[in-house]
Amino acid sequence: MASILDFVRRKPAPAAPLAVAGFIEDFSIEVMPRTASQIADFRAILPAGTRVYLAHIDGTPMADMLATARRLTDEGFAVMPHFPARGIADRAELARRIAAYADVGVTRALVLAGGMDRPSGAFHEAMQLLETGLFDRAGFTRLHVAGHPEGNRDIDPNGGEANVMAALARKDAFQRETDARMAIVTQFAFEAAPIIDWTDRMRAAGLTLPVHIGIAGPAKLQTMLKYAMMCGVGPSLRVLQRRAADLTKLMLPFEPAEILADLARHKAANPDFPVERVHFFPLGGIGATTDWVSNARPAARRRA
Repeated sequence: MASILDFVRRKPAPAAPLAVAGFIEDFSIEVMPRTASQIADFRAILPAGTRVYLAHIDGTPMADMLATARRLTDEGFAVMPHFPARGIADRAELARRIAAYADVGVTRALVLAGGMDRPSGAFHEAMQLLETGLFDRAGFTRLHVAGHPEGNRDIDPNGGEANVMAALARKDAFQRETDARMAIVTQFAFEAAPIIDWTDRMRAAGLTLPVHIGIAGPAKLQTMLKYAMMCGVGPSLRVLQRRAADLTKLMLPFEPAEILADLARHKAANPDFPVERVHFFPLGGIGATTDWVSNARPAARRRA
């Protein structure tokens, strides 16, 4: 016979599949020129109009970035290339990059500091790029910025999030003072609680930028652990560590079903939850992620 303790300890029921499907309906995905070259035609695996972030890893030739951007644009996707401040020498180089992307039909950008230890030139943070006004003059209609629900040691080397929040406050003010359409796209995490707590702190601080939450697509556990350590994932790393300690699950792919169910459930109960979209990092491969999403979401509808 069940006792009261059984009811206290019972975990909430998973969100209904339809709730998760609706939550990820307008997802985006991140690719690199190298990984994109392995896909014969993105139209076969992505809904029309999907936003595709084009990651600029240090050392990637601009010619490869532009060729991939042109290809994805021609295939009907909303391409959003990275503009890493620390990898751009000066205002003239920034202007050249913006113009080159505009020439292949790009009107969106993810503006971020970049993962380089040292700036290669005049810029070291995203706000410096935004404040040049060059994106606006080139007709870029969306300017997204990076967010870190579990902090960022590059920005707050002693821990905490004072510098990260101050940077987001400046970007939030930039949105209010200009006609830029902005959002925060975040680093991935592996459990919902740190994300929910982070958005609560953002709102308490008066920040209004919408959030596109980063989620790692399905991958082998060893692959997931490698990228999590490289990218500085915070306390939610414990989800993977617990999984690694369970020999019955060690060889199984890690999938994002649980965190998405938790976030979908929170969104349903709290409509003002600022997470508006899900952004997938295909750590286990583009095909593995798009297959998983295709099975989890309803029939594709073209984006507005």
